[in-house]
Amino acid sequence: MSKFSLRARWVLPVDGSPLKNGVVSIDQGRIVAVEQSPKVTKDIQDIGDVILLPGLVNAHTHLEFSDLARPLGGPAMPLPDWIRQVIGNRKRGDRDAATAVQKGISESLRAGVTTIGEISTAGSSASKKFQGAHLVAFDEVIGFSSGRTTSILIDVAHRVELMEAQGVRCSRGISPHAPYTVHPELLKRLVDLACDKGLPVAMHLAESREELELLATGTGPFQQLLLDRSMWDPEAIPHGSMPLDYLRMLSEAPRALVIHGNYLSDVEIQFLAEHRAHMSVIFCPRTHAYFGHDPYPLQRMLDAGVRVAAGTDSRASNPDLNLLSELRWIAEQFPVISPASIIQLGTLNGAEALGLAQETGSLTPGKWADIIALPCPADADPYEVLLRTNANPQTVWIRGENCELAH
Repeated sequence: MSKFSLRARWVLPVDGSPLKNGVVSIDQGRIVAVEQSPKVTKDIQDIGDVILLPGLVNAHTHLEFSDLARPLGGPAMPLPDWIRQVIGNRKRGDRDAATAVQKGISESLRAGVTTIGEISTAGSSASKKFQGAHLVAFDEVIGFSSGRTTSILIDVAHRVELMEAQGVRCSRGISPHAPYTVHPELLKRLVDLACDKGLPVAMHLAESREELELLATGTGPFQQLLLDRSMWDPEAIPHGSMPLDYLRMLSEAPRALVIHGNYLSDVEIQFLAEHRAHMSVIFCPRTHAYFGHDPYPLQRMLDAGVRVAAGTDSRASNPDLNLLSELRWIAEQFPVISPASIIQLGTLNGAEALGLAQETGSLTPGKWADIIALPCPADADPYEVLLRTNANPQTVWIRGENCELAH
């Protein structure tokens, strides 16, 4: 069915007002019209008491951990200790990262996620073809020694080329992992590579107090972790460094995603607001809660004009990959933020962060027909259903194709 129209109790375009008895018309996988229609005609398929909204955008995850039954470590564990658990998990002999990635994509699809910002480690999603949601695969880079910069860049450029073969539903990016694993000189060179290739860059930044301690003093639990792994380079982090130094480097990229940003200062938040045309912050609410971080500065960011998008992070720090659960957590913890703004964090803002806002993230004519349908009682408020109930998607369309959801 290349051309068809869907009528629903509610249509939430995201970039416009909700439409009661709305109709979305699709042709060749793209949206051609979004309008209100009080009557059903023979050309319109009435799907009843449901909400139609854009497919969700999970702007940050690590799908290689999708085979985990429960998060690693325990609640409020210091981040450096948790990273030791991650390293240990990656050494498991029975790991099949590619299978875990596909499992994570399937789980995401069942939760209504049609676009995923995935941090890809070598051997997971770097050179494989996967079925389902659109994947933006950021090649994860680690290199704390300036002496290895050239060899690492050669490897990254090669892996980026491999990603091109993944097909129409996969695009590429580069992810310098974090300040405690990437030398500033390497970061600058990776940003140069991203500029040359026109790729987005994603970096974990201002994630923990231990990270701030390392940047400011060159000491603390992260220094000990690096010493234990023979990775410590005292020249890698100038004394008195701060996240702002890294934001300035990232701002040179075509598009930059600041992952977490839990401990950004007011000055750094203002910097991001001034660069919102191509810089975004990705908030992973339940992972933030799992580690027991200080209250997230979401309201300050939004008030300043920072573009914030939502992510799940991974099953290594989260019980599942359900982005609606993240949005519902935000609605509970930040009741002053409007429901429409919260839904935007998981749709259009994520698409903008990933550089895909011209293709997805809202029900807008010309964009791909990435659409989800959730059940909605006839007299219910659609935002209440989305954010205050446990309703799950019953149908998902990607580029106009109905995906079979195996629950």
